Amino acid sequence: FHSKSEDLVIANVGDSRAVLGTITENGIKAVQLTTDLKPSLPNEAERIRNCNGRVLALKGEPHIQRVWLPHEDSPGLAMSRAFGDFLLKNHGIIAVPDVFHHHLTPDDQFIVLATDGVWDVLNNNQVASMVMEAESEQEAAKAVVEAATASWKKKFPSSKVDDCTVWIVAMLYPLRWHDNEFGTVSFQLFFPDEHAID
Repeated sequence: FHSKSEDLVIANVGDSRAVLGTITENGIKAVQLTTDLKPSLPNEAERIRNCNGRVLALKGEPHIQRVWLPHEDSPGLAMSRAFGDFLLKNHGIIAVPDVFHHHLTPDDQFIVLATDGVWDVLNNNQVASMVMEAESEQEAAKAVVEAATASWKKKFPSSKVDDCTVWIVAMLYPLRWHDNEFGTVSFQLFFPDEHAID
């Protein structure tokens, strides 16, 4: 989006998520801007099955639906759309994005773009609160990644920590991080030194 525009357009492929932090009378409110494109969604699963792909979970991970080849237990992709997946592209995995529109207001403070490893263990409101309390975009991104990593180790002690990458976008009308009458947009990307990618 453009820093002088009042409209935000997000095209999403995969299972990362965009969450807007907006100010209300009761404090910061998290507004999910995108849909996590996972094979557990009925429309996504239907498309995959119509292309002879299989959607099922492993016994050790009954809560995670994965996409498999028709006659082979491979590759077990945990998202329903992706760029560059040549193995499953004929079996329902597409690179067509969902497109979301949002009209920005002066109450909109920031957007958090984060990989599924964050959202698997933290909810939208938890993340928005952490970002709002931080002193900078860098501190916000670092706090979210560290909280997600700690939550993974606590909730799933026998599993690898999934990819936890966070990108903070300070919006047109930032409340605390910038003081500019015309507004500003800045970005901060943070990921841990060691992380496993699903």
